[in-house]
Amino acid sequence: MAMTEESREVGVVVRRRSIDNPWIDHLWAPAMILDEVPATAPWTVLSTEADATLYYAGPASIELFSSDTANYRDNLADGAPLIWVALRRQDGGAELELTKVTADPTEGEAMFESGCDVIGTVPMPPEIASWIAAFVDRFHVERVFHKRKRDRASGDRPRAPGDRPDEGTGRT
Repeated sequence: MAMTEESREVGVVVRRRSIDNPWIDHLWAPAMILDEVPATAPWTVLSTEADATLYYAGPASIELFSSDTANYRDNLADGAPLIWVALRRQDGGAELELTKVTADPTEGEAMFESGCDVIGTVPMPPEIASWIAAFVDRFHVERVFHKRKRDRASGDRPRAPGDRPDEGTGRT
């Protein structure tokens, strides 16, 4: 069965917030997903408050795969679906690069394992939720879970001493 793929360009907004910490002076976090890519240059300041600045980080693509529809369905069924956003520091400096945007909770949770990227979730806009729901409706196939049976040792196979934990110990 061929895997079907669709993608959609979105805009990503991030927040840089000042914090009182002896080791770092600010934190980055995804703030929102825009359902359309604006005609704005990446890293344009959108608004500034006393302790936070919003930036348009740039465009990103959300990719959907027919093999992952169960994950998308679970995300939508949650009632408050999320989008995961990953940003990476460029060459260890202060500049960030937008690296990944996904609606797949399994992939999103796996991104947290990197340890050095800026990862966060934002609410999924209704337009994107509708697009993903339509994709799930078109391509989801319920897969039956088949429990694997363990291979049983053949009765005619010769056993070597020590093959069984109780052999050679005098226990029966």
